[in-house]
Amino acid sequence: MSDKVYNVLFLCNHNAARSIIAESVLTKEGKGRFRAFSAGSHPAGQVHPMTLDMLRAYHYPTEGLRSKSWDEFAGPDAPVMDFIFTVCDDAAGEVCPVWPGQPVSAHWGIADPILAEGTELEREMVFIEALRYAKAHIDLFRELPVASLDAASLHARLEEIGQIGGA
Repeated sequence: MSDKVYNVLFLCNHNAARSIIAESVLTKEGKGRFRAFSAGSHPAGQVHPMTLDMLRAYHYPTEGLRSKSWDEFAGPDAPVMDFIFTVCDDAAGEVCPVWPGQPVSAHWGIADPILAEGTELEREMVFIEALRYAKAHIDLFRELPVASLDAASLHARLEEIGQIGGA
């Protein structure tokens, strides 16, 4: 088994809910095997309060989470990414950010809980559903034998993971 720690960047448009959720889940569930980051192409400037409330309620880390631009990860001092996942909901007509370079990437569309309407409880349920989908994707990702798969096989497996529900 490899001792390598993999850097993983989750991207969406506003970096206020979905990518933040994924960052927090992988931080906890990755058990030191992964370093999770998140960013947005057009960051909101703050994490949505329901995102933070829900993460705390499910005992996921929230310290240090902030809405930030993907530009932070494009500079020479930025960590080199091994994996990049877009979590935009292309079914909702969002344009997902594109990340140039060599990291293995895949699209894991998750519906944007910030767009949910209804009562506070109904909106909270949409945030919980986004968490559930992010965790399902991440659980499958964590189980992959990353070090023993060639790039094409790894990319195919990551795309398959992205096909489970969410968007």
